[in-house]
Amino acid sequence: MDNNWLNRTDILIGSENINKLKNANVVVFGLGGVGSYVVEGLVRAGIGNIAIIDKDIVDITNINRQLIADTSTIGKAKVDVEEERILKINPDINIGKIKEFVNKDNVEEIMEHINSKFTIFHSMNPDKQENLPSASYSNTLSEINIDYVIDAIDTVSSKIEIIKYCYKNSIPLISCMGTGNKLDASKFEITDITKTSVCPLAKVIRKELKKLNIPHLKVLYSKEEPIKTNYSSPASISFVPSVAGLLIAGEVVKDIIALD
Repeated sequence: MDNNWLNRTDILIGSENINKLKNANVVVFGLGGVGSYVVEGLVRAGIGNIAIIDKDIVDITNINRQLIADTSTIGKAKVDVEEERILKINPDINIGKIKEFVNKDNVEEIMEHINSKFTIFHSMNPDKQENLPSASYSNTLSEINIDYVIDAIDTVSSKIEIIKYCYKNSIPLISCMGTGNKLDASKFEITDITKTSVCPLAKVIRKELKKLNIPHLKVLYSKEEPIKTNYSSPASISFVPSVAGLLIAGEVVKDIIALD
């Protein structure tokens, strides 16, 4: 596809940074209210290699907040719907999709599979290797690495496994804290987990990371007190998780183009 579709982005960040994004390798866990907007922001910014991981199918209750959910996608696998949407935006993007629920037993296998996919993607475009970010490429294709991981899932145990893996392997990670039971999207903030407050999920994650001696984690969280309801399921609305997702996408893009 003609690169003119990125003309306005090029004006803003320059062709060198466009190339960094085009050759970057990004992984998104979770394609829900937050993750679907993360993917949208990344793809429209020009990320060239992306892996999407989610085991769920689109449910009618997702329509109020998830970008990929509408009456035509109910019952379809989220990774399949997301892949189709991504390719309509940028047919030249490289996509790896995994329909799995990440846990302690498969996290390493999933990440190794993703890394091998990224290696294959770059091997198909050897003329572009010289433009790869330094974190992605040194001397050989076997040294291609993941540039960024986004954790946009809800399950604490799965979040911890992703965090542990990224910390062990020095992979940049941003983890989304709770966005349910919120109405004020202006209260979102990106900071270190040690500086969070109010958010119940952040409190749990802080406690778990302390046990694991993991001192830092970049997170997006909300300083808004959760709205109390009489339901066990978290409440949600269209304009809160979407803002969280786009803020995360922006943080990832800015971090990538800052690489030397």
